[in-house]
Amino acid sequence: MDKKVKIKGQLKTYLQWPAILTVLLLIMNIALYVVNKQAGALASIFLAVYILIVAILYFYNRPVLMSELISFATQYGQVQKNLLEEFLLPYALMDSQGKLLWMNHEFSQMTGKSKKYHKSITSIFEDITADALPREEERTQLCFQFEEKDFRASMTKVSMAELFEGSDMMEAQGENYLVALYLFDETEINRYIRENEEEKLVVGLLYLDNYDEALDSVEEVRRSLLTALIDRKLNKYFGELDGLVKKLEKDKYFLVMRNRSLMELEKRRFDILEDVKTVNIGNDMAVTISIGIGINSGSYAQNYEYSRIAIDLALGRGGDQVVIKDGNQISYFGGKSQQMGKSTRVKARVKAHALKEFMSSKDKVVVMGHKISDVDSFGAGVGIYRAAKSLNKRAHIVVNNPTMSIRPLMQSFLNNPDYDENMFINSYEAKEIVDNNTVVVVVDTNKPSYTECDDLLHMTKTIVVLDHHRQGSEVIQNAVLSYIEPYASSACEMVAEILQYFSDDIRIRNVEADSLYAGIMIDTNNFLAKTGVRTFEAAAFLRRCGADVTRVRKMFRDDMESYKARAEAVRHTENYRECYAISVCPSAGLDSPTVVAAQAANELLNIVSVKASFVLTEYNDQIYISARAIDEVNVQLIMERLGGGGHINIAGAQLKDMTLDEAVALLKKTIDEMLEEGDI
Repeated sequence: MDKKVKIKGQLKTYLQWPAILTVLLLIMNIALYVVNKQAGALASIFLAVYILIVAILYFYNRPVLMSELISFATQYGQVQKNLLEEFLLPYALMDSQGKLLWMNHEFSQMTGKSKKYHKSITSIFEDITADALPREEERTQLCFQFEEKDFRASMTKVSMAELFEGSDMMEAQGENYLVALYLFDETEINRYIRENEEEKLVVGLLYLDNYDEALDSVEEVRRSLLTALIDRKLNKYFGELDGLVKKLEKDKYFLVMRNRSLMELEKRRFDILEDVKTVNIGNDMAVTISIGIGINSGSYAQNYEYSRIAIDLALGRGGDQVVIKDGNQISYFGGKSQQMGKSTRVKARVKAHALKEFMSSKDKVVVMGHKISDVDSFGAGVGIYRAAKSLNKRAHIVVNNPTMSIRPLMQSFLNNPDYDENMFINSYEAKEIVDNNTVVVVVDTNKPSYTECDDLLHMTKTIVVLDHHRQGSEVIQNAVLSYIEPYASSACEMVAEILQYFSDDIRIRNVEADSLYAGIMIDTNNFLAKTGVRTFEAAAFLRRCGADVTRVRKMFRDDMESYKARAEAVRHTENYRECYAISVCPSAGLDSPTVVAAQAANELLNIVSVKASFVLTEYNDQIYISARAIDEVNVQLIMERLGGGGHINIAGAQLKDMTLDEAVALLKKTIDEMLEEGDI
């Protein structure tokens, strides 16, 4: 025992005091010999007896003392072990690879495993894998479910070197460590959190998109019945979900419900959008609704403001859909049907007068479309240029890199004495011109990142947006005038209508009328897609202004390389799922491969059984997707999943940092997911 166990520290010092006192008595005894030899001899006898007694006590009682100390230490360790054993929190020790070494009674009872179970922790909890164990960090946490209960696992590294520090019996080698696992049952608190989340107030606004048009399609005596049936269906539908519907105006409703009801509506994909269309008492036009909902803002007033923004976005996207605004995140449901264009042009007249007022109050007008400008963007820009010139304003059109599609039209204006030399400018020149005394007009796009120069949007407070694409989550902020009509065929159609109301004495020249007419013709695929009454009225107006159909057609004839590339894209088309035509358009040797890809996508719609076409091409280190459909598939929803947008039957997207094969695979995966979810 003496060789195996050594006493050290304060206890060792305390036991050495008799020996220290012996030295002191020996010095005293020597001093007595100097004073008196007889006294010194007597003291020596007592000193010898003292030393004998100290030696006997030390060598006799030391083993007994060591035994008592070891017994105490053993009992102390046993107390610690018992405390861990009876610990109410499930606790276990693992090695660095996750193999169980020891578990307490609570852990054993919870898992149903014996204390002799020494397999990997993953065999019990599938979520606690080797990757979840603490490696570089000292502690990791993980939430998982086990036997319908929610647990939070806290895993802490326990260094072996610290365990054996100061030990004379064991020594740790290298970076060895154990992992202590604590399990916290959070089932109840999670249930309270879920209940609190489900009870949150949800505010929404519901609008009837085509209330007036639907009423006009039925007899006057039956109109009140149609309104009553719509009210009844809405109240019954939301009443079953413990919601409240309050009518604000003839075609506007206020919604209040719990978040639990909203979750149920999301599971049902807001089938009220289709249910309300079944209301029919002889009306030729089905009633459609739009819903805007705001959640998780922190206050009821802000939730209402979110719902107002959401309903504006739903209407701006063509209606017949639900938009949920959750902070900066926006979700869309529905929007599958073709939006109905309104025959009245009152809105165009109002917007034309507002645009004239803004232009009249400023000295300069700068017009810009989207990047990789197409004919519609260019033609709309020319139309706004003419409006500005009719007011004798200094006007410019921002075009950075003219594509093959707009060069024939652009040549009509270059070196033309009727037009300024700086009619077309690039982004750098535009930045030198734009100031607070400038009106910036954005045409054919409503996304700031898509514009030719988004810096211009921060250089003036007077911004006007004219577009026919559905709005997404990214919009141009603080526009003083926003005219977005998703049912319009093209931006040129909208601008042509504005020009009719802009000024009585406005004179549109032949080349300008050609540009506007060409924009309508290209975006409607020669008046085959998205054409309405107002489309032909705008085209007729431009024809009266001097637009020549033959001249426009000759401008847009293809060169041989473009024609071959388009034919190659059609030839290698894959008929995915027997109704989705997917192809890749070669871009080598083409000036504007995106235009050729769009033309190929239009061609593919002429094939029987094709519901939608997608043509991909590589250009400027990006993958461009042109998506087209006739009426059965909403390609805009598909493109939005890929970060793009557009119309219900004409849309597109841009993908970065991937190959063409990866882009095709991503497109197919997106189509599969949306088919499974019922979004298309």
